[in-house]
Amino acid sequence: MKRYILHTPFSIYHFEAQTWMHSVHKHTYFEIIFVLKGKGIHHINGNTFPYQEGDVFLLGPEDFHFFEIEALTEFSFVRFNESIHKEHPSDKDRPWQPVIRTLLTTSSQSRGSLLVDKQEKQKLHQLLAVLEAESANDQTPYFEIVRDSLMRSMLMILARNLFRETPAKPVLKDSVEAILGYIKQHIYQPENLSIEHLAQTFHYAPAYISLLFKKQTGESLKQYIVKYKIKLIEARLLYSQLSLKEIADEFGYTDESHFCKQFRKYTGTTPTLFRKRD
Repeated sequence: MKRYILHTPFSIYHFEAQTWMHSVHKHTYFEIIFVLKGKGIHHINGNTFPYQEGDVFLLGPEDFHFFEIEALTEFSFVRFNESIHKEHPSDKDRPWQPVIRTLLTTSSQSRGSLLVDKQEKQKLHQLLAVLEAESANDQTPYFEIVRDSLMRSMLMILARNLFRETPAKPVLKDSVEAILGYIKQHIYQPENLSIEHLAQTFHYAPAYISLLFKKQTGESLKQYIVKYKIKLIEARLLYSQLSLKEIADEFGYTDESHFCKQFRKYTGTTPTLFRKRD
């Protein structure tokens, strides 16, 4: 399965399409997808949702999706790495921090578009218009401040709609959606992500949950967890000042040596060299 990588903390991809040109794929970043016009079907993590003008989807790292376009569709993809919502010392104890953190670690793909209310859609699309206009002048000294404020507002509106609404439809028993969400929520607690613990949590036999996950995603459960963790660690290395020991502790590694060994196994380089590559 193709994997798309974002090499900058933020980008906007605005385009029209009559036919979807991308095969089913995953990302290493978060993505807010705006449908400005058109209609069709959006396939996300093995689930299908009709889409129309005004719909907004939120995808996280490792979610896989593609579109079936039925009428000429205009999209705007707002792509961002975890660093875009990094916490600054001056932001300590701000009430929006846990809300955005929860939004980005909560599986939202089982309900399709996150917005139903027409006024909420208008608000978010207006913020998108301002964000796109500001991005045209991204070399100005105040761009990052304005961008981060707009992104924070957009994410808070998405969180407000996600957390106050009942899901449009339940997670299917034979879908990995709930497992993906659980992994995202507990990625910093490796003791909760063993095959045995996941099997117990989701009431499957250990062998069956592994087979189910691989059938629907194309990779093993253990491999998915490690890869998802590595992608978060890459963002830490590039966009934070945390030491290797602090990163190892954050992600539950027994020691820095184990952390470095696993990182090198999956990336082909050491954390230190990866941090210096730019």
